[in-house]
Parts: sequence; C-alpha cells; structure tokens
Amino acid sequence: MTPDAEEPADRLRIDLWLWWARFARSRSLAQELVGKGRVRVNRDKVKTPGRRVGVGDVVTVAAHRQVRVVRILALPDRRGSATVARGLYEDLSPPPDEAGAPGDDA
Repeated sequence: MTPDAEEPADRLRIDLWLWWARFARSRSLAQELVGKGRVRVNRDKVKTPGRRVGVGDVVTVAAHRQVRVVRILALPDRRGSATVARGLYEDLSPPPDEAGAPGDDA
C-alpha cells in the first residue's frame, strides 16, 4: 500500500484537506498553492503538500486576492458537496467591512 492509503484517521495531508474542503478545484491546484508558499498551518509556512493537519489546526490560505483563516473541525474520508465541505472548518477570517483601518469610527 502507498503512504496515502495508510493515512492515520486523526491526520490528513494538507493538499487533500484543501481539495476536499474546496479551497482548491483539484489536488494538483492545492499542491500548487502549497508550493507557492500560500498556505500556513498554525502560523508556520507549509513547505510540502505532505504536511499533516488535524482537528484544531488553524490554516491560512492566500488565494484569489483574499486571505482565509480557518480552524479545522473535521477530517473527511472523501470529497463531498460544498455544504459538506463548509462543515469541515470554522471561518476565523474577519468580515470584509471589519478589515478597515483601526479607529475608523464614523
């Protein structure tokens, strides 16, 4: 068996998680995000797509002209619908209207 087939139930490769959570349209695009340095786990830049993640890890993804910060809530066993994917994480990113300059009280 290959290492991918023997994934521990409590850890998953970051490229698979990004794809299954629908942050990337394909696994190869998820690997490309990692390769370009656009993914962090718990504030550490991810250097390889084989980096393992688990429930509770905080993932930062910089793509499509926005930065998303999410906490992993679940590790799936396959790619599901967009609704299922949304249940895999808690979005910690501030809403766009709160991203303004501090002290902007009108």
